[in-house]
Amino acid sequence: MFLAAGEVSGDLHGATLARALTALSPGLTLSGMGGPRMAAAGVRLLQGIERVSVVGGTEVLGRLPALLRALHVLRRSLREARPGVLVLIDFPEFNLRLARRAHALRIPVVYFIAPQVWAWRRGRVRTMARDVSRVLAVFPFEVGLYQEAGVPVEFVGHPILDVLPPLGRQAARKGLAEDDEPLIGLLPGSRGEEIRRHLPVLLGAAAGIVSRVPRARFALPLASTAVPADLETAALAAVQASGVDVRVLPGEAYRVMAAAELLLVASGTATLEAACYGTPMVVIYRLSAPSYAAARVLVRGVSHISLPNIIAGYGAVPELIQGRATVPGVAQAALALLEDAAARAAQRAVLLEVRARLGEPGAAERAAHAVLRESGHVVRA
Repeated sequence: MFLAAGEVSGDLHGATLARALTALSPGLTLSGMGGPRMAAAGVRLLQGIERVSVVGGTEVLGRLPALLRALHVLRRSLREARPGVLVLIDFPEFNLRLARRAHALRIPVVYFIAPQVWAWRRGRVRTMARDVSRVLAVFPFEVGLYQEAGVPVEFVGHPILDVLPPLGRQAARKGLAEDDEPLIGLLPGSRGEEIRRHLPVLLGAAAGIVSRVPRARFALPLASTAVPADLETAALAAVQASGVDVRVLPGEAYRVMAAAELLLVASGTATLEAACYGTPMVVIYRLSAPSYAAARVLVRGVSHISLPNIIAGYGAVPELIQGRATVPGVAQAALALLEDAAARAAQRAVLLEVRARLGEPGAAERAAHAVLRESGHVVRA
């Protein structure tokens, strides 16, 4: 069986799925593309994610040779090994090309964490109807879209609920802030380009916040499994140069999400994780100018970019995108929430409602059952 993930979040969910698969079918052989979590879960890595993970647009160009090499290796492996099923996890630009080869080889293709076709390139639905055997939807609103396009689909719930540790706010805050000190989490993203673009804005906003709220405390939970050593060193240098007292906590994103009064967070999976803890947030995102121009052309029919707002159906969470994601703009949006307890409570209520729409824990096991059915494996009770 092949699994293919190309980013940090995909590695996390791929590892959870891999463990569920081997629990249901001991002795199952898993290989493909992923990261350290998938490797630890027993997946034999033919390609690692560290060289292929990209943001998009012009950022892809620098990684294009690595992407093409990885695609060649996996296509060849599919042809030689003929696995019982190919499981794709997010990373659509790459994985849909892999799906086409698997379809040509008559290998069933299951897509777990499917492309956000409701926002990006709706023509992808037609491609998926041709090449994908089944979509395992993680958002309930995706089911009707795929059914309408003729793609076999079932809702399994979001695997994020299987990996989030149950953290209480007071226990998570211990050692980070006193009761009368508002804690603000700074989450610039997990990819190198995201950190380079967002961290200076977040640190500048932190300086603006502390000038008005002197007792504010800040925490920066860099993704320790994904950030290269040189970028982590640069991030630490940027923190020191900012003059703001920021606790750097590698690998402790969930603790910061649970502990904070407010998060300043790059749009992505982290916004959904934070929503599950009910933590109010301000969402930012910046791309290179060419990438942003391309995104404006490709995105259709979506008013918001953060997952909590998309799931809620309206702008419950402030979003500061591209030219609006400035130091003064982010600081102002953060202070508006910090200084208004009622506004934080209202956002928290919406976020917990978003959490309720993600289904129940156990998505990985439900997905594993579906994958094994698609591959023809018989699971003994």
